[in-house]
Amino acid sequence: QVQLVESGGGLVQPGGSLRLSCAASGSTSSIYLMGWYRQAPGKERDLVATITTGGRINYKDSVKGRFTISRDNAKNTVYLQMNSLKPEDTAVYYCNAGPVFTKYFWGQGTQVTVSS
Repeated sequence: QVQLVESGGGLVQPGGSLRLSCAASGSTSSIYLMGWYRQAPGKERDLVATITTGGRINYKDSVKGRFTISRDNAKNTVYLQMNSLKPEDTAVYYCNAGPVFTKYFWGQGTQVTVSS
């Protein structure tokens, strides 16, 4: 089992920045992929960014150039630096990690609200 604890969400004005963190604990040695997803009200959860153990990164097109994902393998922690935030970035952001015996795990989610 893997436990994921997210932090760093909050309320920010358009154009502002936030940094999300997600710390993994438990059976972390086999985690290959860590990432962030988000779910806005009335919409499906979709991918924001992922990063592999080796540092290969994938971003959702709409966040390229504004968001930066990074990972500290020694701390089993993944970060999401979000700059130039827009109201359409408002969502609950979820951390995801795996696979551990083919299973992926989710954090509890952290709310990000971009509003003036």
